[in-house]
This record gives sequence, structure tokens and C-alpha cells, in this order.
Amino acid sequence: MEERVKILAFIGAGALLGSAATLAISKLLSDPLPINNQCVGKGYTSEAVKSNGLPGSKCNGLATPNPLTDEVVSEQLTRNIQFFGLEAQQKVTASYVVVIGLGGVGSHAASMLLRSGVGRLLLVDFDQVSVSSLNRHAVATREDVGTSKALCLKKHFQSIFPECHIDAKVILYDSSSEEEILSGYPDFVLDCIDNIDTKVALLAACVRRGLKVLSATGAGARADPTRIRVADLRESTNDPLSRAVRHRLRKDHGIDGGIPVVFSLEKPKAKLLPFKGPSGEEENPSDYQIVPGFRVRIIPVLGTIPAIFGQVMASYVATQLAGLQIHMEPVVNFDTDHYEILHQRLIEHEELLYGTSMQVEVDVEEVVYIAKELWHGRSARDLSIKDVGRAMWRSVNELMLVRWDKTKSASVSNLILLRFKEADEHESRSLEDIKEEEPDFFVRVTTVLKRAELEFGF
Repeated sequence: MEERVKILAFIGAGALLGSAATLAISKLLSDPLPINNQCVGKGYTSEAVKSNGLPGSKCNGLATPNPLTDEVVSEQLTRNIQFFGLEAQQKVTASYVVVIGLGGVGSHAASMLLRSGVGRLLLVDFDQVSVSSLNRHAVATREDVGTSKALCLKKHFQSIFPECHIDAKVILYDSSSEEEILSGYPDFVLDCIDNIDTKVALLAACVRRGLKVLSATGAGARADPTRIRVADLRESTNDPLSRAVRHRLRKDHGIDGGIPVVFSLEKPKAKLLPFKGPSGEEENPSDYQIVPGFRVRIIPVLGTIPAIFGQVMASYVATQLAGLQIHMEPVVNFDTDHYEILHQRLIEHEELLYGTSMQVEVDVEEVVYIAKELWHGRSARDLSIKDVGRAMWRSVNELMLVRWDKTKSASVSNLILLRFKEADEHESRSLEDIKEEEPDFFVRVTTVLKRAELEFGF
């Protein structure tokens, strides 16, 4: 009996402390706060709202009282206010965030930004909710199947945090919709797109406009949540999507980093599944594309990983908006020296053979991809394909990168790894000779290079 009384006393004390914390925050919210003459985003200005003596915000043409004056809202965001502090939470609540791509990653990112108290959201996606997407979508139910992803999120979000101003656009991001989507000086843009062309165009536009952007790379075909990182695009590894985006941004837009990305250090455990048409036979996926350039084949996805990607994105953006500096764990690559040797050897070979290295279109990061992912650290003539290990570094003094087709530039999809003697022999022969005399070798190499071409979006 005495023990039960003690337990009840503890419960009562906990409830009393919780109530006291809520009353303290309500008291803070009822007191006048200094008026901030500048909102978090560019182009924002604040104006005093007489109600409750609290500042409101006039951002992007909106003029609404600070929602934190509402008793229910302040209670809903109590834990955030306790974590960030009141003034920092006000910055979050006065913010405007654009989320483009509302699948497994984007829906979770948008959902947690909403729950974090972001005051205005623009949700953009041209696609619809499918039955197969329910394993990873943040809020969609079977009743939502067939409806727009953007409108689906807006509907659910309005019941979670109705004070948030939510716009939903059922459109595809491209050059014609750029102004409609990116105007209004958003504080942050979240790129949750999985199409290379669209992703590159969006990131380039954000850099050009001076907008803060956070990009998600490939979340499919992975299972290890402990290997997810946030770093500069230049540091992302083991991800075919980020490799291709990095290459295109540098080649087409002269952008060589400076964009934070969420990525996984884990090597994908599966590839795109073959596409089968109505007959059940494998067919060309391009014949079934509704939107040109967008994949119709399936990437195997463990639903938890895109969800974690989205949560990481939301956490990163929320802390940035609140002004809380988080120092991300650095990405360390101990093998750089080996790849730098191969890259320098390629440059010297090009200068010796062609008199210039101007046609070398790869950097050290892309040499990593070529050596590890395409040729597994071994000569293209080796039939045994094993994981890259110490054998590569023992034989690095015997290997070099050379063009497969001498009439084309030294690009990701035209470089093979050979031993020195093999490289000399290769340079003395034509592709026609190789195709005729070694058809199996020719097919094997062209298949590998075609893979690089596809992964880099050439």
C-alpha cells in the first residue's frame, strides 16, 4: 500500500511539472517580444501585430499573426520551444520551405517540417499515390491511391497543423515552371527528385538564384541506416545518382560542389528490376514513359531508408532555420592517394600520346568510380571479378587508364583499366580489330561502358 502511494505521488509530481512548463511557455508567449525587422528568408519584412503584443510576419505577401500566440499551437510545439528556445522557434514558424518530390523521402521530410512548426510549405509533385508506394509514404492510405501526392499531403497536413499555410502544386519541375515554384524567396528548397535531368536543373537554378537547397541522393536498394550522412555533394560516395549529378553540374553548369546532400555510404544492394510489359515479356521501358526521361522500372526499396533520409533532411533544415549549428561527422576516404596516381597517370599518358590533356573529362572522384565500380581494381582483361581490396593497391603500379575508343574523349564511359603492356597493345589496335578478333572481350567491355553511360545520364 505504501509503495502504491509513492508511485501515485511521483505521477502527480510529474503531471504538476509538465503543467508548470506549459504555463511558463504560455506566459512567455503572452509577453511582448522585440519586433524582428527581417524574416528568415530574403524579401521578408515583419510588422507588429497588436493582438497579444506579438510580432507577426508579412512574408511573401502573407500577413498573419504569429501562430505561437495560439494556446493549442504553443502546446503542440512545446517540446520544440524547449529545445530551440522561443525566439529560435519563431524563426522556424516564420519560415517558408519548398519541397519538390513527395515520395518516400519528400513526404517524410515535409511531414516533419510541418510537425516542427514551419509556417509555410509549398509541396510540388506531378505524380500520384500508388499502392506500391504505401510501404514508404509518410501519410498516404489506400483511400489516397490514385490521387495527387501533393494534394494528398495537403489534405493530411491540414488536420495535423492547420495553422501552416500549405500550397500544393501538381506540376513537373522544369524550366517553364521554375519561376512559379522558386519565386517568393523560400528559406530552403528540398530536392527529393530521383530523375537526373530534373534534379540537375533544380540544383543549378537554386545556385543561380542564391537559394539554400538540400538534396537527397539514392535511398533505394539500401538497408543500413547507420551509414547515412550529410555532406557536400563533392564528398558523397558509393551513390550512382550523386555521381551522375555531380558530373552533370560540373560539366553543364560549372558547379563544383557547395550543395549539401543526404546520402548513404552503403553500396546499393540491388539494381533496377527488368521492365515487363502487359505480355509478361521484358520490353523497352522508354515505350511506357508518361513523362520523357522518368524511369518506369522499379528500384527495390526498404521503406525505412527513404523515411530516414526524409527525417534527416527535416532535422537539418529545422536546425538551420532555427540558427542551431550542427557539426556533421566528416566523410573520410583513406584511398585517395591511389586514385590520384591513376588520374595523374592518365593525364601524362594523354599528353604523351595526343600532345594535350584537354580531352580528359574525369576528376579523381570519377576515377574512383571507374576503378572500383566498373573494373573492380583490376585490368579489363581479367575475367575474375572480385571486390576491390589490397590486391588493387599491390598492383596499382602496373595499372593505367586508357581510352577504349581513341576517337572519343577520355570520359567516364570511354576509359578502361589495363596493365601497361596491355595498354600499349590496345593503343596499336582499332576497335574493329578487337571486335573481330576478340568478340567476347569486346562485348564485355562495351557492356560495362554502357552501364557507366546510363548511370551518368549521358
